[in-house]
Amino acid sequence: QVQVVESGGGFAQPGGSLNLSCAASGLTADYYSIGWFRQAPGKEREGVACLSLGDGDIRYEASVKGRFTISRDNGENAVTLQMNSLSPEDTAVYYCVVSKYTTAQAMCVLANGDYWGQGTQVTVSS
Repeated sequence: QVQVVESGGGFAQPGGSLNLSCAASGLTADYYSIGWFRQAPGKEREGVACLSLGDGDIRYEASVKGRFTISRDNGENAVTLQMNSLSPEDTAVYYCVVSKYTTAQAMCVLANGDYWGQGTQVTVSS
């Protein structure tokens, strides 16, 4: 049974930083990607940052490039999303998602996956 557990998030002022962490367990297939999606009220869900656990390929949504960094934690099935230079437009519920047999590129473009965390609120406001 796959489990996806998130931590982090919360409140930040514009220009500030937050980290999100995610750990997945029970992965038994040959190929997974893991990533972060977000959804703000009234907006479509978007793939923020995705990483292929097999080859380390990474894809970022255009608006977060250069500000957000996704990294794998010590070879484990766990990732951290470091979010810098936050703006109010980054306010959303962030979900950690795991996808089977899907590249990081496809996962983030489609903003869909097989196993979801519970979601964590990120609020950026002055």
